Amino acid sequence: MNEPVRQRPGGRQVIPRPEAWRVGGASPWHESASTPIRLTELLARVSSRAPRDTAPAFDGARNAAVLVLLHDGDAGPEALFTRRAEHLRNHRGEISFPGGRMDPGETAAQTAVREAYEEVGLDPALVTVHGELDHLSTVVSRSYIVPVVATVDARPVLHAAPDEVERILWISLAELSRDDTYREEWWGTAPLDRPLFFFELEDETIWGATGRMLHQLLRLAHGIDGPEPRTWSS
Repeated sequence: MNEPVRQRPGGRQVIPRPEAWRVGGASPWHESASTPIRLTELLARVSSRAPRDTAPAFDGARNAAVLVLLHDGDAGPEALFTRRAEHLRNHRGEISFPGGRMDPGETAAQTAVREAYEEVGLDPALVTVHGELDHLSTVVSRSYIVPVVATVDARPVLHAAPDEVERILWISLAELSRDDTYREEWWGTAPLDRPLFFFELEDETIWGATGRMLHQLLRLAHGIDGPEPRTWSS
């Protein structure tokens, strides 16, 4: 199968597609993509729902958490992302939310906030936690991840820890909702095929576990809840 036609450049990400894959459908928010996103409405949806807690499909998963940090910018709600350093063992060079392994005795929120402080210097005192997205597992890093949704009142001054982070990005949910940003692919053959979600920007591509979390965040931002097409692990 030919490589997919890119709608935006997508940066230097190398996507390890299998031989068997196909193009998926339009985004669930396609019809509402131009409707302004309200941060207060998104947070109300996050805080009022219980996250789906799906056990990993493999043994030995290690508990982890990431911080899905939002604030209201000029173009509406923005989310914080990092590009992981190229020398890291897992998911090197990928765009992700700040996060990492849970220490003994920590809650998911404590882990997410601590990791954001270690990776980008985010002051924990600035952070307000509102809830969680659905939990997920990843095969590559053998992790069980809790995405913690939080806000800051204004965009803080951040500094990347060079041993972990190459770049800090704030990206508006409106930009991530654009039709020419989003692409869905199905990898593998039925009945074991699974959907992957790609967000191609001018200079970066968000995909994998982060793309899956972002897919749910945008569904909630546009007032769409419910499970993804077929639960999967990446």
